[in-house]
Amino acid sequence: MYTRCGWLGDIAENILHENVPRDASAKGCDMNRITINPAQCGGRPCIRGMRIRVKDVLDMLAEGATEQEILQDYPDLQLDDIRACLSFASAYFDHPVLVHV
Repeated sequence: MYTRCGWLGDIAENILHENVPRDASAKGCDMNRITINPAQCGGRPCIRGMRIRVKDVLDMLAEGATEQEILQDYPDLQLDDIRACLSFASAYFDHPVLVHV
């Protein structure tokens, strides 16, 4: 279930439904792995409906954890889930910024 939930939900909905291809040919991953449910984790993007947030995976990677370490700590995750998190973050920040000069 994909649902709008505030400004993040609006952006995520655009990423998930309109602006980013959801198939494996898009960026080498399947964006269908990222789900948003307002009744789960405060509506934050999660992985395949589990209570593992995209942010948590990104934080672990930012702290230096390897993909294999994450997969060992979270046996329900798959390598494609981690890659979907990275693609989601990339798509989230891929927007024009208007600067008034």
